[in-house]
Amino acid sequence: MKKTGFFILVILTLIACGKNDPKAQLQHLNGYWEIEKVETPYGEDRGYKFNERVDYIEIEDSVGFRTKVLPRIDGTFVNSETQEKVTVRIIDDSLRLNYSTPFAEWTETVLEANDELLKVKNDRGMIYSYKKFEKINITD
Repeated sequence: MKKTGFFILVILTLIACGKNDPKAQLQHLNGYWEIEKVETPYGEDRGYKFNERVDYIEIEDSVGFRTKVLPRIDGTFVNSETQEKVTVRIIDDSLRLNYSTPFAEWTETVLEANDELLKVKNDRGMIYSYKKFEKINITD
């Protein structure tokens, strides 16, 4: 019985550690992301059922950008004129996204990133949960 309990504990530990591997998380950042909810440290959480715009993230060799795009019904996107520069760093076993614009700089810590979910926390304690955006294409 003790061996079974130990085995289960080891498996759970490996699963938990693998979930927060910064190098593995980095592989999932690129693409289109639709915000699902924002959790505040004050309990004023907000869910999003519909998003007119989605975030597009593109990172190569730890440098890239994030921009807002407007999905169109034919599966294409209208790009916004603004981009936020992103520099990626691994600090204390966490993946950090350092953003900069001509007006501000801020950092987000990736809490979770996989094929379908991106969850980040900013310096003010706000947690943003995104789901992978799937294009709508009625022309097929």
